[in-house]
Amino acid sequence: MNNIHEDSVDFQSNSQEEKQQPSVQSVLSRGSQEEIKFTKGQAGHSDDECSTDLEDDIFTSSRRLNLSPSDVYLKACKQTGAVPVSCILRHLDDAILDLNYYGLGPLGAKALAILLKNLSDNKLGLKGAEVISKMLSDNQNDFSDAAAKCLAEALKNDFVVKELDLSYNCICDAGGEDLGVMLAENIGIEVLNLSWNHFLIRGNAALIAGLKVNATLKQLQLSNSGFGRPEVQLMAEVLQQNDTLVLLDLSINCVDDEAVRLLCQGLATNETLEVLKLSHNPITKIGAATLLRTVKNNMKSALEEIDISSVLVCETFVELLEETRVTHPALRFQYYILPSVTKNLLALGIFKKFFEEQNKSIMDFFQALDKEGTMKVSTSAFRKAVKEANIPLDQQQLGWLVRKFDKNCTATIVYSQLTELS
Repeated sequence: MNNIHEDSVDFQSNSQEEKQQPSVQSVLSRGSQEEIKFTKGQAGHSDDECSTDLEDDIFTSSRRLNLSPSDVYLKACKQTGAVPVSCILRHLDDAILDLNYYGLGPLGAKALAILLKNLSDNKLGLKGAEVISKMLSDNQNDFSDAAAKCLAEALKNDFVVKELDLSYNCICDAGGEDLGVMLAENIGIEVLNLSWNHFLIRGNAALIAGLKVNATLKQLQLSNSGFGRPEVQLMAEVLQQNDTLVLLDLSINCVDDEAVRLLCQGLATNETLEVLKLSHNPITKIGAATLLRTVKNNMKSALEEIDISSVLVCETFVELLEETRVTHPALRFQYYILPSVTKNLLALGIFKKFFEEQNKSIMDFFQALDKEGTMKVSTSAFRKAVKEANIPLDQQQLGWLVRKFDKNCTATIVYSQLTELS
């Protein structure tokens, strides 16, 4: 059975589909609606498009008539055909507006976007800004491209919203393009979660283009978003110049070893990214080693956590990780490793500890076997001496230690060249 290894002792493995719950000041989110009935004849609009004229009309009316936020929201709902959510009306003056499990839907999102656009010109002021500072967190509203367009339009010039979670929705390439434009123009958003949508190359390319211009985004989550080699290559170009992004989640995509190599072109010079998530991609131990070597060679790398917890690694990777942590002590990797591999890796430590506890030198041990002073001993003589000394290594560990000391398989250990013993 495979084990997930984490360098930090307090690591607890989480399912990839488990959504991280943000610590929010205020939330606008998902669910099942509370209805407020309008009289017959209310105006309705198609949810297939976002009407800028409608927003401008409500915006003009709200300023001219000095409408309250509640009036703006009801007017927006009436003209879009959305069913108002009473929870919004009851809590517009509160510091926290929690709409978990209130299914807004495309029309509800349109009305909400209009409210968002008008909010800064009404009397909610800073308190109102706090109400929307964490928007649509943990949301499953089945947003379409049309709803994404409305939100993107509302957020282009709104720099109050810091966190936007549109994960687990039905946004496709058209919505991705609109959100990419928003990302390029918005100078306030810091956290964007677009995981588990339906982007293809066009939508992802637009998002990456927006990220390339954006100068405030700190966290970007694109888990299960159709990322493959073309998208990764574009992302690598962003990482070469970006100096704000600290978290990038590309888990559950189509990132293979070649895509990792492309991504490393950006990681080789990046100095700000701290967390990289690549679990549940078709990466092998080759890609894992490429990633690790890139981090090791970038002395200015800020990476502290890399998640490749679905990748089965070997002893060579773990040894390279230990070397890398000499210059990058904060670096933590999550990876899969077989119990037998873990057991082998303990062998060298057991070997060293045995002599330390007896206040003896490993070099003296080898020299005692080297009667002629050739600075080398046969592997058979080494095996025999280890058993006679009762060093607590089993047959598997002893075999691994022999292979480690005799890398060229010459049946001879040149102990004077063993850097592992220093």
